[in-house]
Amino acid sequence: QVQLVESGGGLVQAGGSLRLSCAASGRTFSSYGMGWFRQCPGKEREFVAAISWSGGRTYYSDSVKGRFTVSRDNAKNTVYLKMNSLKPEDTAVYYCAAANTIYGVGSNPGDFGSWGQGTQVTVSS
Repeated sequence: QVQLVESGGGLVQAGGSLRLSCAASGRTFSSYGMGWFRQCPGKEREFVAAISWSGGRTYYSDSVKGRFTVSRDNAKNTVYLKMNSLKPEDTAVYYCAAANTIYGVGSNPGDFGSWGQGTQVTVSS
């Protein structure tokens, strides 16, 4: 199992930026793909971005492509989500997650077995 702790959420005006961090511990972080999801009250958890174990491949939802950037620092056991040009519709609780399988990655919640507690991002108009 891996333990994940997100940080960096907060309140920002539309057009602003935030960088979320997710610190991992408990297993070999560098061997697993990582993902970011978000969830609004009453809605299903939505894929935002993912990155392969090496960082060589990244994936984004259409709604954030061109505005968000996912990256990782395996030496620090940390994955990041840089969010630019934020919109009110980006408001959600953001979760990081670790892939179920070694060297795996995906875009569905079922592809990920360990989740952080979430961090709130609120974008005001």
